[in-house]
Amino acid sequence: MKIKEIRDLSDDALVAEMNDKKEELMKLRFQQASGELQDHTRLRQMRREIARLFTIIRERQLTPDSEVSNE
Repeated sequence: MKIKEIRDLSDDALVAEMNDKKEELMKLRFQQASGELQDHTRLRQMRREIARLFTIIRERQLTPDSEVSNE
């Protein structure tokens, strides 16, 4: 998912996407532990996607709403 696509998501959609990615990461970790994981780069990609989502969520928390409404 590109950063532009992430920024276009609503707050609720961001949280839902974050939960989905964390669940997928957990499944990948189980696959790795059991020796079933074929593509080990997928773990790194998933961690980066989660970090991107968390960064956008945190930016929105820190940005005061007054800056957006000032014209």
